[in-house]
Amino acid sequence: MPSPSDTTFRNATIAVLVENEAGILARVVGLFSGRGYNIESLTVAPVDQNRRLSRITIVTSGTDMVIEQIKAQLDRLVPVHRVSDLTLEGPHLAREMMLIKVVGKGENRMEALRLADAFRARVVDATTESLVFEMTGAGDKLDAFIELMRPIGLAEISRTGVVAIARGPGGLLA
Repeated sequence: MPSPSDTTFRNATIAVLVENEAGILARVVGLFSGRGYNIESLTVAPVDQNRRLSRITIVTSGTDMVIEQIKAQLDRLVPVHRVSDLTLEGPHLAREMMLIKVVGKGENRMEALRLADAFRARVVDATTESLVFEMTGAGDKLDAFIELMRPIGLAEISRTGVVAIARGPGGLLA
């Protein structure tokens, strides 16, 4: 009989330290698609001075058993150096960045500016008919801002995906 953790779905934020070489991202994505796992968010960038190492941050979901399988399969990929489930390994910070375009004039424009101020979004572009806001924060904060902008004149959204890091002195490069 399966244990409750084998059947309960959870989100996982997984950080993977890899050699920065051609094809590694395709292999990571292929691992997920080949086994039917979903990637909810994926970010990747070089993280060392010589640009030899990259950090891939993946947000996925599944049972504990599926998440463990994902981590084990990622760890077996060459050239993966380290795999860390930030969700389980203690406190961590997770943020997204978003650009959001709102079209409107008059009162709608003023309301968009008031809400942006309350959410600490920055105006990064403005025309007589539109505003583009930049906002960084947790995904639910960004989602709330989007929902408030819909009736005002939401025109376009671009999001980075989640970036995350463990709190405290430890880390992937340590």
